[in-house]
Amino acid sequence: MSDTAHPARSASPFGKGAILAILLVGFAAFLAMLYFIGAGDTGGESNNRSAHASSNAIHGYSGLVKLLEANGTQVEKSRLASGLETSDLLVITPPMNADPEDINEILEERQYQGPTLVILPKWFVGRPNGEIAPEDEERVRDDWVQLMGTNQPIWAKGLIAPYTVKFGEEEQPAPEAKPKRWGGLGLSGELPDARSTYVAKDPKHEAIVVDSSGRTLALNVIGEEGTDFYSDAHWVTIVVEPDLLNNYGLADPQRAALALQIVREAGYENLPVTFDLTLVGIGGSTNLLTLAFQPPFLAATLCLIFAMIIVGWRAFLRFGPVTAGKREESFGKSQLVKNGAGLIVRARRLPLLASPYIALSTRKLGSALGLAKPDAGAIDAALRQRLPDEEPFSNRVANLQNASRAGDILRAARHLNELVTKTMGKSDK
Repeated sequence: MSDTAHPARSASPFGKGAILAILLVGFAAFLAMLYFIGAGDTGGESNNRSAHASSNAIHGYSGLVKLLEANGTQVEKSRLASGLETSDLLVITPPMNADPEDINEILEERQYQGPTLVILPKWFVGRPNGEIAPEDEERVRDDWVQLMGTNQPIWAKGLIAPYTVKFGEEEQPAPEAKPKRWGGLGLSGELPDARSTYVAKDPKHEAIVVDSSGRTLALNVIGEEGTDFYSDAHWVTIVVEPDLLNNYGLADPQRAALALQIVREAGYENLPVTFDLTLVGIGGSTNLLTLAFQPPFLAATLCLIFAMIIVGWRAFLRFGPVTAGKREESFGKSQLVKNGAGLIVRARRLPLLASPYIALSTRKLGSALGLAKPDAGAIDAALRQRLPDEEPFSNRVANLQNASRAGDILRAARHLNELVTKTMGKSDK
């Protein structure tokens, strides 16, 4: 086979900059896809007209999230069931159709896990009626709703003690009725709507916000005095009137200040806050991709990503057909000897060559000196007559046999070879 290289490769239609940009964009898109699938965020609708932390609707709580963040509170919106196990303040906003057993299970598990703030639902909502004026089309959002009416959540009546609440009778105020006033936690103000929700007083509850009639709008569940719950468990804060915390209520500075105070009281002043989104049906699910981006698997994932980057970079540098170079291995006996010698050197087996080399040299000297049975003594005796000034054969053999390092072995072998060469040259003459 000839050593001629292939002709020079033709110029690529794409520059290196274009290829690098394509690789980077594709790689970033692939990583983003993996992350969002793993996080459970695949672009689904998070504003499903329910009252939750991501909702910008009038009855939602996105305003409360922004208010807390603006005041330095660390806030997280959890789409996973594992978020319910946090030791920080957990805020849950169950919908009207929630299962009371699910709520009871959450509250029981969190008694000795961390504080909890429960915001009860109140409003029925629907899409806005009527046509939107052209000048308002840009500012009207898809998640805006219209308040249709109020109701008491049935599941709240099925809570176990000491969380049980007893709602007051529903009232249908007259259209001209003014909203009731409220007071608590050192603040006071007016509710945004005349349609308010309240619960009756209970000795296991501590009212923290009441209306002008003394009816409870928000409370702490403290349990019965003298019980383990009273002394050891985390108290639960229940906001019966959601207009104190939702986007509707936060339009007023006094209610916004009250909302901050309620969250701080429930979270022991400075705890981070986790808003649960699973109860309203927009939670994610744990899968292999989710686990890949969480400890302890995160380290292996990062190593894999770095390996992919290195492989991609190498591929980028070698973009295009590879030119053929000269053959690095040639045919023939000399190459076979070189390969065998290289193998011996790599295997570090040079000391094993001493004995065969001594035997070969002995045969050559015996032939050159005309000895029928050559041995070290006979060779030394013959060489004293022919080459009296040379070091004896037996000494050179001993030096080779005693050498252990590669350099010493090679020097002793050359010394022995010099004697063989001189003797054979003398013999030829």
